[in-house]
Amino acid sequence: MATSVQTAGTGNLGSIQNTIIGQMRYTAEHNMPVVGLIEKFTLGKGEKQLDIPKAGQVDAQDLVDGIDLTDSEDINASIVSATTSEVGLKFIITDKLARQFNQDVMAVVGRQAGDAMARKKDTDAIALFASFSNTMGADNHLMSLANTTATISKGKALKIGANPFMVHHPNAVFKLTQSLVTPLATYPLPDVFNKPPVKDFYTGVRIGGVPIFEDGNIQKSENDSGYGILATQGAMGYITSAGQNVERQRDASLRATEMVMTEDYGMFELDDSKGVRVQFDIPDLTTS
Repeated sequence: MATSVQTAGTGNLGSIQNTIIGQMRYTAEHNMPVVGLIEKFTLGKGEKQLDIPKAGQVDAQDLVDGIDLTDSEDINASIVSATTSEVGLKFIITDKLARQFNQDVMAVVGRQAGDAMARKKDTDAIALFASFSNTMGADNHLMSLANTTATISKGKALKIGANPFMVHHPNAVFKLTQSLVTPLATYPLPDVFNKPPVKDFYTGVRIGGVPIFEDGNIQKSENDSGYGILATQGAMGYITSAGQNVERQRDASLRATEMVMTEDYGMFELDDSKGVRVQFDIPDLTTS
């Protein structure tokens, strides 16, 4: 009899696990716009950190016929080191809940887990924005066509690289669209960005060829303002050591099963010259 009850409970919990994992992975993959825009790396088995070399810039010289080329250039290499740390969450599912919950309820639990993991990764990536040396925009200034165009132009003048993008809070982007003198036209997303993790967050606005994305996870940092980013893929990095993992542990006295979800990853600034932090106000909007 005890064996029979355990088998039934195990079957229910197995279904719950599959549902949660499926929902978690699907939700996480579709709710991390910044993570989808930056460069990805992987730590192999037995590796503690990843050292990423960067070669400096060199200059070519004019030559004169018959005159020896005497100057040499320095590679001027620098190293960025990246490592990972564990992130996770836990559910406690009692036997009674496992017996009585239906598939729809467990899908909600899986959705919660996916949202939590995605939000954690995305906010970790957003936290990198404030660390970039170059700042454009300012506190107490709304995002507008004029200052956004100037920001993009100055970023290009700084040679941040090919295929730049901009990310800011939806409220800031709304003020940008309000400032457009002509009706808002939706421009197609460049192929390099046209992928599931990011395309749903594209605003339809492109200025100077730069697509603008919105991310509601950006927080107010000073008064009503917050930091977005103008960058290229090589500005920030996302490194993983172990993908999403789910483990179950039975607690007989509690008559429940613990389900622990973990992931080992890290976010880091890869190249300060490839990104510019962009500060604009994120005002609360009225809908009346």
